[in-house]
Amino acid sequence: MLYPIFEYLDQVLDFPGAGVFRYISFRAGMAALVSLIITITFGNHIINWIRNKQIGETVRDLGLEGQAQKKGTPTMGGLMIIAAIVIPTLLFGDLDNIYIILLLVTTVWLGGIGFVDDYIKVFKKNKEGLKGRFKIVGQIGIGVIVGATLYFHEDVVIREFSTPVSVESGVVETPAFQDVKALKTTIPFVKNNELDYERLLGFLGESVTPILYILVVIFIITAVSNGANITDGIDGLAAGTSAIIGLTIAIFAYLSGNAIFSQYLNIMYIPNSGELVIFASAFIGACIGFLWYNAYPAQVFMGDTGSLMLGGAIAVMALTLRKELLIPIMCGIFVIENLSVVLQVSYFKYTKKKYGEGRRIFLMSPLHHHYQKKNIPEAKIVTRFWIVGILLAVITLATLKLR
Repeated sequence: MLYPIFEYLDQVLDFPGAGVFRYISFRAGMAALVSLIITITFGNHIINWIRNKQIGETVRDLGLEGQAQKKGTPTMGGLMIIAAIVIPTLLFGDLDNIYIILLLVTTVWLGGIGFVDDYIKVFKKNKEGLKGRFKIVGQIGIGVIVGATLYFHEDVVIREFSTPVSVESGVVETPAFQDVKALKTTIPFVKNNELDYERLLGFLGESVTPILYILVVIFIITAVSNGANITDGIDGLAAGTSAIIGLTIAIFAYLSGNAIFSQYLNIMYIPNSGELVIFASAFIGACIGFLWYNAYPAQVFMGDTGSLMLGGAIAVMALTLRKELLIPIMCGIFVIENLSVVLQVSYFKYTKKKYGEGRRIFLMSPLHHHYQKKNIPEAKIVTRFWIVGILLAVITLATLKLR
């Protein structure tokens, strides 16, 4: 909302200092700051409001140490995260940017699905919440919107230069270029690190390619969204991990939206993608601010309202930056947590069918509960997961220099 005002002040009225608002670095810093202010300053008021509405967590008895003390802790704190992402993005982002629009829609859409799930659990006293099939339908819906937009929208392009961008005597020399519609993405740890979906799927025909691409988008959004949801099982784990991933994506967004840096690092230059730094900064600020109250021992839980939204936003940011194939590394914590559940359930069913008695790989899944069962303190588990998340982020960013 403020972006067009300052643009008018700078370009039409030539108001002194108004031009600073057009810098991505300035707006990103302001977005992160406002996001932190919303969560930290108003956090107590929001938590008290939730508590007064008797929106407390219903805890299933899993036999975990300290679990009983969590009963009644205010939940649906994801509303705080959503507000801290949406408000700064509306204030400092370019609302004509298709990527910003997609991310705002994704945030509200998946936050809404999570809210309905939490509402049923809390107010209807139904521990199962929203039925799984309705969650999947909602995730498919946003997947179709995102996939179709990325495939068909005219502003979703990559820029191909005829010769590298160079800087001579402080002057940027930009060679001839063309903006092309292409379904290219980044392959990690490969020298010529681009994969073109259209070349891969083109033999199936032009009418089938967009359908398959949209299916890929649906799968990615659903997987990452559910991964974040599963990871949100102990205090501070999902919020901290999401902040680390958000910072990684912010770096990619800044570099992908800069012609010089993207050419130097041999990554795709994506016009207008630099605007994603604004959203990513608000995302990081919201996660860190929420951690102020969600770190052990948690004063509030994000609930599905927050966790489904965080995972979905991460997936869409990765897709818009053509970095979705980096998700297994960048979001490694989510992947490991997801896999631990799949392996546990699959192995249990297999052994029950074969031996008549179900056996388990882990003491409990998801993986963080396995370590809780081994009597490792909750705060230590979270800290170690964060360390692994940071290492995975470093590995992800290291792919930038593979030329």
